Amino acid sequence: MSMSAKEYKQFAKNREPGRSVLANCVRAFLAGGLICLIGQGVQEFYKAAFGMSPLQAGDPTVATMVLLSVILTSVGIYDKIAQWAGAGSAVPVTGFANSMSSAAIEHRSEGLVLGVGANMFKLAGSVIVFGVVAAFFIGIAAWLFGGAGR
Repeated sequence: MSMSAKEYKQFAKNREPGRSVLANCVRAFLAGGLICLIGQGVQEFYKAAFGMSPLQAGDPTVATMVLLSVILTSVGIYDKIAQWAGAGSAVPVTGFANSMSSAAIEHRSEGLVLGVGANMFKLAGSVIVFGVVAAFFIGIAAWLFGGAGR
């Protein structure tokens, strides 16, 4: 017995488990909030332990959060968090680090350049290009309309 593509879609849809939008939103909110809370705690640690200003503590905080994300990804914990949290685990710094490191881990058997390097930047490349282009246009708009620096 073979099914057409349309019949198969209907068959799969009927057997797909239901998802609660409210529960998904609550889990995403809690997970994203917890990640941000941890980041704030790391920043407060740098401020208290090293006498840094909030601006100075920003860079080591980001580096620490990236490191934690990569470690959790490499031991398989971040993926479990992401399955439970959904979009809440996509908090920019940790989510971006997770996507890059998981691509690098997945393609490491293909070699450093063609495996890790090429595949790691498939997602990162588009994000970086978008960020640079957006920053360019925002800078032009700020310059034209008398923004910062005048």
